[in-house]
Amino acid sequence: MAPRHLLITGIPGVGKTTVMSKVHQNLLNQGISCSGFVTEEIRVNGRRTGFDVVTLAGQRGQLARISDSTCSMPAAKQRDIKVGQYSVNLISFEQTALITLKPPPQASETSPIVYLVDEIGKMELYSQSFIQAVQKLISHPNVTLVATIPVPKGRPIPFVEELRRGEHSLVFEVDHQNRDVIHTDIVQAVKSSLSS
Repeated sequence: MAPRHLLITGIPGVGKTTVMSKVHQNLLNQGISCSGFVTEEIRVNGRRTGFDVVTLAGQRGQLARISDSTCSMPAAKQRDIKVGQYSVNLISFEQTALITLKPPPQASETSPIVYLVDEIGKMELYSQSFIQAVQKLISHPNVTLVATIPVPKGRPIPFVEELRRGEHSLVFEVDHQNRDVIHTDIVQAVKSSLSS
């Protein structure tokens, strides 16, 4: 049986989100619809100041901003979550991202659905609702999940490691040599998963 949890990993800045966007575009071009989101860097004068989540339908929500940034983030002040220099805006993230991760209704038990999640990382995993949404998706037999995950460094993130080692998982490592072509392998793996 073909793997149905396709995980894209690689060092920060290598182009995982670009690969994910190419996978999405290729699947759309082949008539395969997807749900989910990508994470985009926010830059001001060439300096990265944060991240937004952007759904595949085009809705945008704030994920994180540099704490000293002039961008105001009142919602995050209620639960001040820090990852490195960034303050995470969980409320905005959940409002934007979670709606794209609803499991398929019972009626679609027979029709497979593809979800793209960029990414399952430290910031996103502060959300228990996000963890539960991903767990529901990976337990669903007709869901193919394509997700970016961080490379293991420092203390492992238990949920990420569990996913990486899962029996239905296949990991693709993006590097500077393969980043322009690896999306074709991932698209092929998605199609194999859908037809198995």
